[in-house]
Amino acid sequence: MRDRVPSSEAETALVGPSPARKGSRSPRLRAMTAPGVPVVLVTGASSGIGAAVTRRLAAGWRCELLLNGRDPARLTAVAEASGGVPLPGELTTPEHCRALAGRALDLAGRVDVLIAGAGVGWAGPFTEMPPDDIDRLLAVNLASVLHLARALLPAMVSRGNGYVVLIGSIAGACGVGEEAVYSASKAALTAFADSLRYEVRPKGVHVSVVLPGAVDTPFFARRGTPYGRSRPRPIPPEQVAEAVYRAVVRHRGELFVPAWLRLPARLHGVAPALFHHLAARLA
Repeated sequence: MRDRVPSSEAETALVGPSPARKGSRSPRLRAMTAPGVPVVLVTGASSGIGAAVTRRLAAGWRCELLLNGRDPARLTAVAEASGGVPLPGELTTPEHCRALAGRALDLAGRVDVLIAGAGVGWAGPFTEMPPDDIDRLLAVNLASVLHLARALLPAMVSRGNGYVVLIGSIAGACGVGEEAVYSASKAALTAFADSLRYEVRPKGVHVSVVLPGAVDTPFFARRGTPYGRSRPRPIPPEQVAEAVYRAVVRHRGELFVPAWLRLPARLHGVAPALFHHLAARLA
């Protein structure tokens, strides 16, 4: 029987919740992944949204978790708590991405679900942004997703099912001042998801993009500029993780988190002049 990912809440209930997980599992055991149990690769899993997604999947879905992140110590801790396999490493070059995909396939034999949560930020005037930071941001936020998807999608298409979930941002739907490159990277990610969906949906592969607003994670501290806007207020990463879970089990193509962010995104699309006027007054 062909390996299959549960495609609805009812089917997920038949598979059952994850068993209690005690410590990260041996890669050798992962190479013997049971048929019918989906293999999930999560990037950016060492903290923030990626770690919250990992916890959500471990608690509510019977699946095998392969976890990538830049910080080996934090990633190991997440893996120990979730029963996942840590695959630490950077995603700043195509070679890094192909190596990660290769390690995942060597360990588990296949990847049924790719959740691309790795991301970096930078805030400040574009004219002051160091060129190296431009390259790194685009490499991690955009190029790594394309390279991982390119490496993993052919097998999903061949099997006739699979899931790709991309973590975008409201900044990619509306644009944010002093976050020009970050906004551009997330806008490109959303366009990639829309375009790819047309190609692979008829072949049984589902593509989703989750667009959160500000999220209460170490992201802002790591970029060197704290979050200073009054709205939207930061939400917990668990709220985004729940949206990612729903994107997979309910085949949702696009999810804004919180849901009301869909309104400014749609206003930006249908009445950009009005949107810019209101945004300037509320800034």
